[in-house]
Amino acid sequence: MVLEIPKIRLRDGLEIPVIGFGTVFLKGSEGVLAIRSAIEDGYRLIDSAYNYENEGTLGEAIRQGPASRNELPVTSKLPGRYHGYDEAIKAIEESLFRAQLDYFDLYLIHWPNPKEGKYVEAWKALIDAKKRGLVRSIGVSNFLPEHLERLDKETGELPVINQIEMHPFFNQSSQRRWQEERGIVTEAWSPLFRGRGLLGDETIMALADAYGKTPAQIVLRWHHQHGAVTIPRSSSPERQRENLSIFGFELSGDDMKKIDGLSRPDGRIDDQDPAVYQEF
Repeated sequence: MVLEIPKIRLRDGLEIPVIGFGTVFLKGSEGVLAIRSAIEDGYRLIDSAYNYENEGTLGEAIRQGPASRNELPVTSKLPGRYHGYDEAIKAIEESLFRAQLDYFDLYLIHWPNPKEGKYVEAWKALIDAKKRGLVRSIGVSNFLPEHLERLDKETGELPVINQIEMHPFFNQSSQRRWQEERGIVTEAWSPLFRGRGLLGDETIMALADAYGKTPAQIVLRWHHQHGAVTIPRSSSPERQRENLSIFGFELSGDDMKKIDGLSRPDGRIDDQDPAVYQEF
C-alpha cells in the first residue's frame, strides 16, 4: 500500500508533495534501483540537477517505476556555467533530452553565483522556458532575499519555491519568514545534515525515544511543522520508507523549540554561503 503524502499548492497552482526524494550521488544502474524503489514506496516528488549528472538515471527509473509521469513532479536545476540566456535555454533542453522527458514540473536556478551577476538573465530564460512548455513551474535554489528582490525588481516575477540548506543546526528562521510573506515555498536540501552527526545529537535522540520514532523521523517532522518541503536521500528501501512515515504524530510546541534551539550561526554543512559561494 502506497502512503498518501500531503501536498502543498505553490503560488502558481502546481501541487507537490510535502516530502520528496533527493537523488544527488545516485547514478547508473544502482541509482535506477534506488530511485525506482523510492517511487515504489510512494515518493512522488523527485529532485535532480544538471550537475548531479544523473538525469538519464532519473528518467530510466521513472520509466521502470509503477507511477505514471503525471503523478511524478520532477525537479532539475540550472548550473552556474549556463546563466547566459541562450545557454540556459539549451541546458534545459539538454536536461530534458537526457531524461527523455517532455517537460520538468519544477526547474530551478541552482545557485545565484553573485560574482558573475547573471542570475537575472538566467531567470528570464526560465520565464520563457515556462511559456514554451519546457517547464511547468520555476524557482531558485540557495537565493538570499537580496537576490530574490533583484529578480522581482528586474522581471516582476518571484520564484514559487526556493530550495535552501535547512536543518536543525541551521534553521533559516528569518529567511523562511521572508519567503512566507511573499508566497515563496521553502524547500530544504540536506534536511538530515548529510549524516554528519545530527541524528546522534542528544536532543534529537531523546525526542526520538520519547515519541517512539527514529531520529530522522523527528527531524523531518520538525521540517514539516515549519511548513518546509523536504527531499531526503537514501538508497536503503527501509530508510526510504521510514523517512516517509512522519504524518502519524506531531511534535509539541515545546519540543519544536528545543530543536529550534540547536541552530547556530556557523551551522552550514560546508560553509556554503550564497552571498559568496560559486558553483558552476
